Amino acid sequence: MRKNLSEVNLKMAPTIIVKCTKCGGYMLSAKKQKTKICPYCGTNVTLQRAQHIATADSAPEASEILRKLKSERGFDRKS
Repeated sequence: MRKNLSEVNLKMAPTIIVKCTKCGGYMLSAKKQKTKICPYCGTNVTLQRAQHIATADSAPEASEILRKLKSERGFDRKS
């Protein structure tokens, strides 16, 4: 399956990990995004006000960082 250029650019866009202002859950977001709905509690989070945990060069890299953070906090459900 071939991906178009916009799909490739999206995966390589700078990505941030932020903490939800209500429940404290971690979430991924494109660096240029302004708001995001928390996948855990449904709060509309203004990303500029949220605590930034980490920044990565791409979504896959940020996803790996997030996996490690969740594992350290005891949220790894794989075992």
